[in-house]
Amino acid sequence: MSLPHAILTALLERPSSGLELARRFDRSIGYFWSATHQQIYRELGRLERSGCIRALASERPARGRKKEYEVLPAGRAELTGWVSGREDPKPVRDPLLLRMRAAAVVGTDGLPDELRRHLALHERQLADYADIEARDFSARPGTAAGTTTGPAAGTTPGPTEAPTEADRLRHLVLRAGMDLERLWVDWLTEALRETSAAPAGPDGA
Repeated sequence: MSLPHAILTALLERPSSGLELARRFDRSIGYFWSATHQQIYRELGRLERSGCIRALASERPARGRKKEYEVLPAGRAELTGWVSGREDPKPVRDPLLLRMRAAAVVGTDGLPDELRRHLALHERQLADYADIEARDFSARPGTAAGTTTGPAAGTTPGPTEAPTEADRLRHLVLRAGMDLERLWVDWLTEALRETSAAPAGPDGA
């Protein structure tokens, strides 16, 4: 049930139309909680019917008008309750790890190419995160070097402003993404060494 909470979070950061919200997902929240544009529009309708959000009045004619949504008190209360609630970690289900286990019994033929492809993807994502950090959140007077916020989420502090609590929490989200990408890069590099050293056939055959 996290998509509605992701939408409430984004709308509390800034009221948005459905189209703008979908674009914001593509470049921020979507890095760690992806959703299609159709899913976002469908969830906006549900949230509006449940009284969590409402469409803002617009002076533009109805034709061609883009609804802009804001969060109502019921929506803020829902998000607050969800933040303070309990939820167990989700089990890891990654096809690549299952392929590695299968390769132990059928052989690694063709697997190194796929590992190299995944490595390149994770290196690219890590570079994207680093660019976001360097572009938007460089060191400011009175702050430690590298203090940042999350990707395209909320207001960026000015060059002389100390980071707020919101800035620090968004930075933690970005750092988690960067650490996960580094973990994959390290693991895939090691996996490539192991599969390159192992015979291609099963059980060393």
